[in-house]
Amino acid sequence: MAIVISGKELAKNKKMKMKEEVEAYSSLYGRFPHLAVVLVGEDPGSMSYVSGKEKACSEIGILNTTIRKESTISENELLEIIHTLNSDDRVDGILVQLPLPGHIHTESIIQAIRKDKDVDGFHKENVASLYLKQPGIISCTPKGIIELLDSIEYPIEGKRACVLGRSNIVGMPVSKLLLDRNATVTICHSKTKNLASITKEADILVAAIGKPKFVTADMVKDGAVVIDVGVNRDIDTNKLCGDVDFEQVKTKAEYITKVPGGVGPMTICCLMENTIECFLKHVKE
Repeated sequence: MAIVISGKELAKNKKMKMKEEVEAYSSLYGRFPHLAVVLVGEDPGSMSYVSGKEKACSEIGILNTTIRKESTISENELLEIIHTLNSDDRVDGILVQLPLPGHIHTESIIQAIRKDKDVDGFHKENVASLYLKQPGIISCTPKGIIELLDSIEYPIEGKRACVLGRSNIVGMPVSKLLLDRNATVTICHSKTKNLASITKEADILVAAIGKPKFVTADMVKDGAVVIDVGVNRDIDTNKLCGDVDFEQVKTKAEYITKVPGGVGPMTICCLMENTIECFLKHVKE
């Protein structure tokens, strides 16, 4: 039976340490880190994520401004909000909650955020920095996945990893981070031919494709570490579930993350870390 990796517990401990650091910033720098979050519309998942970010800021002592706008907002209006936040020296980090309504070009919004305030790590220059091994902001979820593996002292070097998903938000950057730790990485997608034969060779299996309970026990190597990034709704129960069929796969894996409570808390925790990093860069310039 697999050992469940608690992202919730790890994030709690990391936030306590961040809180101690942030408490000293007022006397050292005259202010605290400030994160601005833009939420467009009333998507339940997005609202839940934003609420979690607000709570984390409050726990750590990071100032938080959440700007809520109707789903009918125009792209130009949203770009103007970002321009204002870019120009505000009191704002260290900017996050626009995804997904956005269909009439807004998401990539235009992401690239409009100043790269040194892009706490999500989605700006093309931050993505390029990761691949060029230059200083930049690392995307929160991939960063959190590596920290989860480190928390169990898992020896990534020399292991075979399989990443299900090719997005620039999770799949591609986590693959690069694993490569940088000297793992051998295979990137797949849901339509990869003979997918199970590939995933069953992986010591580390990362599922990030957005398909509920897609990964079943017959796709997992005995003793593998399974990291579930998916956040879906179970079509039968309407409860949150991951890309991994947890009840099946926990009988095969050595370690596994659960949804909720696995990667999600670490994503928010790493967002807090990125906000603090941006703050320290700004106050020391």
